[in-house]
Amino acid sequence: MSTSKRIIKNTGFLYAKMGITMFISLYTTRLILNSLGASDFGIFNLVGGAIAMLGFLNAAMAGATQRFMSYSKGEGDEEKLKKIFNISFLLHLGISFLLGIALVIVGYFFFNGILNIAPERIYAAKVVYGSLIVSTMFTVMSVPYDAVLNARENMLYYSIVGIIESLLKLGVAIFIIYYAGDKLVLYGILMACIPLITLSIMRIYTHRNYEECVISPKKYWDKALMKEMTGFAGWNLLGSSTSMASQYGQGIVMNYFFGTIVNASQGIANQISGQLGVFSAVLMKALSPVITKQEGAGNNEMMKLAVFTGSKFIFYLRLVLYVPFFILMEEIFALWLTNVPLYAVIFGRLLLIRDLIEHPFSPFNTAIYAKGNIRKFQIYTSFFNLMPLGLGFLLFTLKFGPEYIYVAFIFSMFLKTLITLLFYKEKCDSNFDEIFKNVLKPISIVGVISFLFPLLVYLNIEEKLLKIIMTIFVSIISYIFSVYLYGLRIEERKKIKDLINNFIYRLKNKLTI
Repeated sequence: MSTSKRIIKNTGFLYAKMGITMFISLYTTRLILNSLGASDFGIFNLVGGAIAMLGFLNAAMAGATQRFMSYSKGEGDEEKLKKIFNISFLLHLGISFLLGIALVIVGYFFFNGILNIAPERIYAAKVVYGSLIVSTMFTVMSVPYDAVLNARENMLYYSIVGIIESLLKLGVAIFIIYYAGDKLVLYGILMACIPLITLSIMRIYTHRNYEECVISPKKYWDKALMKEMTGFAGWNLLGSSTSMASQYGQGIVMNYFFGTIVNASQGIANQISGQLGVFSAVLMKALSPVITKQEGAGNNEMMKLAVFTGSKFIFYLRLVLYVPFFILMEEIFALWLTNVPLYAVIFGRLLLIRDLIEHPFSPFNTAIYAKGNIRKFQIYTSFFNLMPLGLGFLLFTLKFGPEYIYVAFIFSMFLKTLITLLFYKEKCDSNFDEIFKNVLKPISIVGVISFLFPLLVYLNIEEKLLKIIMTIFVSIISYIFSVYLYGLRIEERKKIKDLINNFIYRLKNKLTI
């Protein structure tokens, strides 16, 4: 199967999964917010919010192992895959225990003067945190298996597991509604158990279906490879852990100054950001192993084409949903939630701006990782990951409102993106003219046009229902025309025309039968 067809097939599987899980997740959030109440929901997002970060940490750490696996498949070295898997297994076993010890130590300080939680809810918060530690350790141990599925580009099975996970979360939410005891305690324990179930399913499947998944460290030991992978995984862990610490630390800093109600608003904003970002995350998951394999095969120009095309389309996939949600967020929250937490709307809007600055450039990160030697890059990105916490703490000390930590994140992510482009230019034999022409120019034009016209409609219509309908309609029309006219290369427009014509031809044939 060709690379393009494989990407399309895997993207289709992931989109089918996304279409099912997105609506389940949004409905689950509504049930949990109503069941727990704003205060306990805020506590869960503060103390147990790192459980949500486990998916991010798992994906980021799996990226390190996937890099070596995809690179080796590009080289055509199948035997090396077994060595990579066994070394990765040992590495992440060690990391899991170190991380567990670190979380126990950090938890002592959290519950002795840092977290702003009502005394009567401290026990519940500790139970949630303890569940998090166990779940984190098992998640890290399972990283090599996730990497195998990504390197093998088996997105069908990955999608099935994702749907099972969403259904389990919905089941937990429904059970909590009818539970008479401490809902927060039970919710924290059950949510921590879900990753153990899904990751165990992935382990069983990979051992049965992929020959490289054989645990035999003595047989497949390679000292030189161990040193290389340890260095890469170590620097990758630095970037992943600082990014996770930044996300989790944001909630702690906000809680310290403003209490758990603000954490509830943060949780709602994160939910919207996560669900809307699934579209582009799907494409990135399908694209990442392709970029690394092209580098492993020595096809630098094909790798660059994949990076530029992927970056543009990640931006476009986010933009099509971000624009109407950004403009209509107040109306959407009123329909979605029975009681909209204070600051949820402004948090949500600022978080979408940050996402549009950061995530479209993920393919550039993958290309830098594919080249190897990421020490210097990770030092810089780790600094910018942590910068918003320091800026936010300073702003809150100066009596600025809670929304200003999101402004600090936007500023830091802008600087981080510039650093990423500088490293890509240096490592991947590129230049700024090439990056500007293929990525920055088209996404800037499309972004301005797609946002400007629906915003003008929103500001000039008074009647609420008509305002919503017309804003969405104009948003879609301006998006389609701007992407087609200014966001695509001639070859890309031709491919889209061919796909549409092919679809119409097949539809006509089916109708005439």
